[in-house]
Amino acid sequence: MLSEEEKREIDEEARRYPLRSAAAIDALKVVQRHRGWVPDEAIRDLADFLGVSAADLDGVATFYNLIFRKPVGRHVILLCDSVSCWILGSDRIKEAMSARLGIDYGETTADGLFTLLPNPCLGACDHAPALMVDGEHFQDLDGPKACEALERFRREEAAP
Repeated sequence: MLSEEEKREIDEEARRYPLRSAAAIDALKVVQRHRGWVPDEAIRDLADFLGVSAADLDGVATFYNLIFRKPVGRHVILLCDSVSCWILGSDRIKEAMSARLGIDYGETTADGLFTLLPNPCLGACDHAPALMVDGEHFQDLDGPKACEALERFRREEAAP
């Protein structure tokens, strides 16, 4: 069941489009912002609310790589695995972060703090390798720099 707040925010977004169904991505983002991810029941509820089929909305949700269809950590790490980033060492960064966090792609740390996901492109080929955490870009990385970026998020979580 969509909350009243979710409905209000989705209605606000939908007013910007000539067709209510065009607000699908915005609606998915609203649910994700409130819940941290988009569960199956939310897909069904959103589809009814937007007047589209659940299958069509699920297609949008699974295509768009920034919509999370299963629970994720409080901080989502998107590591670019494009050709440019790969050539410049994104695989070594992934190994360093996996070793530091004890997780692989698609996994979440035991404390629920981080989820590590591959990303096909972060648009930073001129500053590769790159990653993004919660919308913040980190570029020109190596393993130690990437791990230090993550530690900043850990410190912020621990701060009173």
